[in-house]
Amino acid sequence: MKILFKKIILVMLIGFLAFSSFAQADTQLSAEKILEQSDKLRNPSKPFSTQITLIEYNKGKEANRSIIKVNSKANANNGQFRSLVQFLRPQSDSGKLMLQNGNEIWFYDPAAKNSIRLSAQQRLMGQASNGDVMTSNFALDYHVKLLAEENIKDATKKPRTVYHLHMTAKTKSVTYASADYWVEKGTNRPVKAKFYSSSKRLLKIVYYTKFQKQLGQVRPTQVLIIDGVDTRKVTRMQMSNYQNITIPEAWFQRNYLPHFKG
Repeated sequence: MKILFKKIILVMLIGFLAFSSFAQADTQLSAEKILEQSDKLRNPSKPFSTQITLIEYNKGKEANRSIIKVNSKANANNGQFRSLVQFLRPQSDSGKLMLQNGNEIWFYDPAAKNSIRLSAQQRLMGQASNGDVMTSNFALDYHVKLLAEENIKDATKKPRTVYHLHMTAKTKSVTYASADYWVEKGTNRPVKAKFYSSSKRLLKIVYYTKFQKQLGQVRPTQVLIIDGVDTRKVTRMQMSNYQNITIPEAWFQRNYLPHFKG
């Protein structure tokens, strides 16, 4: 009888462990799927351009304003976005370019007639960093796990039921080492994010707002970026004039930057 009882307990234990492993794998798959669907709302799947107005505030007062045009296209081989950023305003920055190819970012100044590769630190400079304005694919850049289903408030204080995801960078070349990311349940719309350094220091608090239909999907057309150290510093990124465009492969070659005419 004791031997039979032990066998029953063993079978139950094995069954429980197998179920636990399946449940964990299913949760992981769900987290990845949620992140992939959210990426599709942040980024059009076809080559596109959008104009971004960056307004920096300090203690509630406007401190700086600039306008850029981002031209993005996914790499057919790996899905990573490549972007060419044109600086439009202020006039002193007109003609400057920034190129993202994979996780490399190059800055070109026509006055100096040369391009320099931006370091990890330079990617984080400014309230809206160089990394922030580039099109990114979180599902490719980060490992992700689902922490919980929660109720939070969005930028307008409206309650949202969300999935709380935690992301960790797959490589050191990704702008942020890790992030907490809240995605609305049912719509997969991004609501909020917190981005951290490799030392787990909070760098940015981000809210995704003003959802509008653009290029076939309802997307966030405004991003609020709050400095993680000094919350009085805020940047408003306003996206407009979305267009599907043809982007030549030459645009993503560093050597082509001096010849780019826009």
